[in-house]
Amino acid sequence: MAMYLSVPLKKTYDVDFVKPLRSFIQNTFSSAEPDDYNTALSEFNKLRNLMITKSVDKHESALEVLYRYYDQLVAIENKLPITENQIRVQFKWKDAFDVGSFLSGKRSLAIASGAYEKVCMLFNIAALQSQIASIQNSDSDEGLKTAAKYFQQSCGIYGHLKDIVMSHVQQDPTPDLNPDTVSALSSLMLAQGQEAFYRKATNDKMKDAMIAKLAYQTSELYADAMKLMQLASIRELWPKDWISTVAMKQAAFHAMAEYYQSQVSAQAKNYGEEISRLQHANELLIASQTRGGTTFGFRNELAKVQRGLEAARKDNDFIYHEKVPEVKNLPPIGKAAIAKPLLPTAPFSKNFQDLFSKLVPLPVHEALIAFENRKALIANTEIGRLREATQLMNGVLSSLNLPAAIEDLSGQSVPHSVIEKGDQLKQCGGLDYINKLMSDLPELLQRNREILDECNRQLDEEEKSDNQLREQFKERWTRTKSEVLTKPMREEGQKYGTILNNAIQADKVVHEKYEKHKNAISILSKPTAEMEKALPSASPGAALQNSPVVQELRKNMDGVETLKAERDVVETELKDAKFDMTSKFMRALAEEGLINEESISCEELDRVFAPLRMQVADSIHRQETLLALIQNANTDFCNAKSSNQSAASRESMLKDLASGFDMYMELKGNLEEGTKFYNDLTPLLVRLQSKISDFCFARKTEKDELMSDLQRQIANTPTQAPPATPKYQGGPGTSSAPVPASRTAPPRPPPPTIPTSTPTSNSSNEPPSNASAPPASSAPPSHPPPSYPGQPPQQNYAQGSYGAGWNAPYPQQPGGGYPMPAMPTGYNSYNPYMSYPQQAPPPSQGGYPYPQQQGYPQQQGYPQQQGYPQNNYPHGGYPAPPYPNQQNPQWR
Repeated sequence: MAMYLSVPLKKTYDVDFVKPLRSFIQNTFSSAEPDDYNTALSEFNKLRNLMITKSVDKHESALEVLYRYYDQLVAIENKLPITENQIRVQFKWKDAFDVGSFLSGKRSLAIASGAYEKVCMLFNIAALQSQIASIQNSDSDEGLKTAAKYFQQSCGIYGHLKDIVMSHVQQDPTPDLNPDTVSALSSLMLAQGQEAFYRKATNDKMKDAMIAKLAYQTSELYADAMKLMQLASIRELWPKDWISTVAMKQAAFHAMAEYYQSQVSAQAKNYGEEISRLQHANELLIASQTRGGTTFGFRNELAKVQRGLEAARKDNDFIYHEKVPEVKNLPPIGKAAIAKPLLPTAPFSKNFQDLFSKLVPLPVHEALIAFENRKALIANTEIGRLREATQLMNGVLSSLNLPAAIEDLSGQSVPHSVIEKGDQLKQCGGLDYINKLMSDLPELLQRNREILDECNRQLDEEEKSDNQLREQFKERWTRTKSEVLTKPMREEGQKYGTILNNAIQADKVVHEKYEKHKNAISILSKPTAEMEKALPSASPGAALQNSPVVQELRKNMDGVETLKAERDVVETELKDAKFDMTSKFMRALAEEGLINEESISCEELDRVFAPLRMQVADSIHRQETLLALIQNANTDFCNAKSSNQSAASRESMLKDLASGFDMYMELKGNLEEGTKFYNDLTPLLVRLQSKISDFCFARKTEKDELMSDLQRQIANTPTQAPPATPKYQGGPGTSSAPVPASRTAPPRPPPPTIPTSTPTSNSSNEPPSNASAPPASSAPPSHPPPSYPGQPPQQNYAQGSYGAGWNAPYPQQPGGGYPMPAMPTGYNSYNPYMSYPQQAPPPSQGGYPYPQQQGYPQQQGYPQQQGYPQNNYPHGGYPAPPYPNQQNPQWR
C-alpha cells in the first residue's frame, strides 16, 4: 500500500458571531430589522463550531462542512466585513506543525480579520483533502482517482495561498502560513498526486514506456518538493520523517522509471541498455532504502529489480554478450506530467445557501446611501428654490399690504385674508406651540451633546491606555495603534460635532426671528373680535370697491394663489420620486466587480428630475412677471386711494400681521425640522456610541490577551548568567569561573571528625577509636576551613575530579551531617566494605602526596553506624569539633 504524507490541521478556538454581527446590522443597515436575522446568526455560529469538531474526521462529509463555512465567509465578506475597525471578531489559530512545549506553549496568532480566517480555512481545507487522499485504498481504481483529485486540489489551494497570504495577513504569519511553507506543501501535494496516477497506471498495466515517464515525472516532482522543504527558513518545521520520506521516494521513483524503461529496452532487444538501467535502478533503490530507513516502502520493487538484473546479466553473459553502456550515455527517459494544480470552483459546496441573502453587499449598500444623498441634494435644492421664491413673493405682497389692502376698503372690519390667516395659525397651535418647540430644542441639543462627549471620552481613554502600554513594552506591543483604528470613528464624531455647532447657530437665527415677529403672531393667535380691536380704524374707501385697478389687483392675486398651488404639487413630486437602484448596482457589481456609483446615479437622477427642474425654472420665471404686474397695479391703487394718518397706521399694522403669519409658518417649519433633526441624530449618535463601546471592549479583551502572552514570554525568557563572584565572597583560592585543567588546584580541606557521643579534642596523628568516618588529612593554612554544622555550605564549587581542575570544598550531604571525603578509585557504592585493588595513586596536587591506598584500618565494618546519638543542638547538626592538626600534611 502506498504511503502518503498528510498535512496536520490548524487548531482554533470558539468565537461568538451573534452579538457583533447583530450590532453591525442594527447600526449599518437602517432598513433591516436585526431580529429578522437572529436565526441566520445562530446558524452561522453553529456552523463554525461544527467546523471545529468535524475537522478531525477524515471523511468527505467533514470536508463538506469546511466547504460550507468557507463559502459563508466569502458570502458575507462584502456584507458583514470582519475587520479591526468594523466588526471586531478575534480569530486565534495555532501553528499546524508546532507540537508546543509545557513552558513555552504553542505558536499562535490572533487577528480580528475575516481575511485571516479565510486563509486559515483554506489551509485546513487543503490539509483535510491531503488526509482524505492519504487514507484511500491504493489497490482500487476509485481510491486512486479520489486520492489524485484531492492531492491536486490541495496543491492548487496551497499554491493560491502562496500568492495571497501576505496581502490577507497584515502581520508576520505563523510559520505554517509562510509563503515558503505553503509553496513546499503545494509541491509535495503535486508530487503525491502524480504518484497516484503512477500507481493507477501500474494497476491498469499500461505500457512500460508510459509508466516509465510517469515514474520519472514523479521523481522530478519529489526532487522539487525536497529542495523547497530543505530551505533553511523552514527545514526545522517539518515532522522528523518527512524529508527522509520525500528523499526516499525521489530516489525510488527514479529507480522505477529506470526499471520500466529497461523493460522497453529489453523489448527492443537492447540488452546492454537493459542491464545498465537495471543496475542504476538497483543502486537507486539501495540509496532509497538508506534514506528512508524504516519508512522504505519499495521492498517488493527492490526484489523485482534484483531478480530482473540477475536474469538479464545471466542471459547476456551466456547468450547476447552485449556491452553494457554507462548510465550517463543512456538516452533520456522522458516525462509525462499528468497531475496539475486544481482550485475548486466557488462556491466549494454544491449545496451552499447564503444565510444572509436578504442583506445587500456593503458596496451596494454604500452606493444606495450615496444615491439617496444625491437624490436628497437635488430634491432639496429645487424645493429650496421654490420656497425661496415663494418667500420673496410673500415679502413683496406683505410690503404692499396685499391682498388685505383691496379687502379692507371700508377701513373698519378685519380683512378676510387676515381672518383666514389667523384661523390657520390657531389651527397650527398658535403662539403656545411655537413656545413649546422653542423650549424643547435646548434639551434635545444637550442630550446629543452628552452622547457625543461620551464617545470622545471612551476613544481618548482607549488611546491613552494603548499609548502607555506601547511606551512600556516598545516593539513587543505588536497590535495596531489606536489612532489608526479609531480614525474613522473620530472623523464620524467630528462630523456630528460640526453638525451640532451649525445647528446651534441656526437655532440662534430662529430665536431672533421669533422675537422680532412675536407681537404680530400673538395678535393673530387671538379671536377675531380682539384682532379687530387691535387694528386702528381708517376713513372709508368704498368708492374704489369696483374700480378697474382693484379688479386688476384681485386678478393678479388669484394668479399668486395658482402659482403657490402648482409649487406644492411640484414639491410633492420632488419628494416622492421613486427609483429602483438596487438591481442596477447589483448588476454592475456582478459584471464589473465594482460600482461606478456616480455615473449610474447621475444618469438615473437626470432621467427623473430633469422635467421637474424645468417646471421649477418656469414657475420662478412666471413669478417675476406676475410681481411686476402687481407692483404696477398697486402703484395705481395707492394713487387712487385717498390716504390719511389713521389709514397709514392701519395699513402698517396689516403689513405686520401678514409678515407675522408668514414668519410663523417659517418658524413652525424650522422648529419642527430642528426637533426632527435632533431626534433623528440621537439614534445615529447612540449607534456610534455602541460601536465605540464594542470597539473599546474588544480592544480591552485583546489587550488582556496580549498582556497575558507577554507575561508568559517574560516569565519563560531565560535570565542572563550571574556575574562572577568576587574573591572576598568565595574566599582565597576560589573562583566562580571554571579554570583550565592544566592549572594546579589547592589541596582539599580536611574533613571534620564525627563524634559518637560527646565532643573531644584529639590532636594526635592516630584516628580516634570511635570515629565513624575515614581518617582526615590536614590542609595548608592558606585554604579556607571546611563547612561545619551551623555554617552555610559553600555552593560555589567548580567542575572536575581529584587530580585535574579545581577541587571545591565538600558539598553538603543530602541527609545532613558532615561531608565524606572522595572514595578512592574503584569504590563501589553498593559494597563499601570491599577491599580496593592495588593501583597507582593519581597525580598529587599542590605538592602534597596522597597516602598509600593499601586499605584503611577498621574498614571491615563501622561498629557505631547503626545510629547516631540523639543531640539537642540548636542548629540541628553536630557539635563543631576542634580544628585538626594542620601541621601534618599527611592523612591521619
